[in-house]
Amino acid sequence: MLYMGGIKVRAAVDGGAHKEFPHMSSTLDRWSPYALAALRIVTALLFMEHGTQKLFGFPAPPESGTPPLLSLFGIGAILEFVGGLLILVGLFTRPVAFVLAGEMAVAYWMFHAPRSFYPVLNGGDASILFCFVFLLLVFTGPGALSIDAARRPAGPRHSWER
Repeated sequence: MLYMGGIKVRAAVDGGAHKEFPHMSSTLDRWSPYALAALRIVTALLFMEHGTQKLFGFPAPPESGTPPLLSLFGIGAILEFVGGLLILVGLFTRPVAFVLAGEMAVAYWMFHAPRSFYPVLNGGDASILFCFVFLLLVFTGPGALSIDAARRPAGPRHSWER
């Protein structure tokens, strides 16, 4: 038992369903792959927008102009567009997410961190979030509604898929 503000609360320390709300926990577990898919899809759409801006000047060209394809920004733009597209459809999700997490870590430390220690001041908060969402996808896989999920053998691979 755990006491919070004078109220007795039972903590689920075994990683299983909460005893007080077993129905809610099983319902949430059932929907977890779809929540993960929603996170994957929205992240990919937002990430691809950074690539389309640098590659095609859409929805607006970058302030510094469209970069040459073989420059550091150009390669980043290709990774953002193609990698974002692969994450969007859930194809090769884990290896692509690993590469994109690395790209975002490099982007943060090379371009944002030198401006200021604080992400809100250096403009790197999106890079940090993208990095950690992609790391999450490396460990969890794509969730539901993905080509990877359609290609793998039937049956649960994670505790929330049981």
